[in-house]
Amino acid sequence: MLLQPNQRIKLDDSDDQLFYNYPRFVTHVDEGFIQQLTDLYRQRLQPDMRIFDMMSSWVSHLPKDIDFAHVEGHGLNAEELARNPQLNHYFVQNINTNPQLPFPDQNFDAVINCVSVQYIQYPEAIFSEIHRILKPGGIAIISFSNRMFFQKAIQAWRDGSEAFRVELVKGYFTSVPGFTTPEVICSKSTAPNFFQWLGVPGGDPLYAVIAHRLT
Repeated sequence: MLLQPNQRIKLDDSDDQLFYNYPRFVTHVDEGFIQQLTDLYRQRLQPDMRIFDMMSSWVSHLPKDIDFAHVEGHGLNAEELARNPQLNHYFVQNINTNPQLPFPDQNFDAVINCVSVQYIQYPEAIFSEIHRILKPGGIAIISFSNRMFFQKAIQAWRDGSEAFRVELVKGYFTSVPGFTTPEVICSKSTAPNFFQWLGVPGGDPLYAVIAHRLT
């Protein structure tokens, strides 16, 4: 197994659905991160794709000028998902207790996951499911920053450096046969250098780990 049992532990081990029982209509990263992620989606996603937005919320950050065939949303709060205008359909499921996704094989052209990978306790199972539901040649884009709900992130994530977390997500892909070698995109900050010299904190770093299902 990729992770040891202690590495999967959360400080708050109560049911995740209780934690997400009330909606949070906020963005968990700054505008710089969001713009860079939307630009990344614009570069890597094509019109008429079928997309699965895993662990989504009331925003998906997909480009509004691209017409996708279908965007399926998933998360733990129905009220948030219902507010998301980019979703054609959505469902609620705790994938830490039930990792089996309710889709046939090779059903999507793309799987996206934004700032949520740190909460997955059984990535081996989840990334196997990502592979299963992707069409041959389909793309998976896992993006994250350095923010988290600390009490709900797994121990491996909490204890690791940002570089370690990138390697961890790469390992999630390589633990499943049938993905391409993961590609890493890293944008450390969008704040101008002179602001940083003055001691102003930089923007949220963007990390994205990307792989395709082999044909």
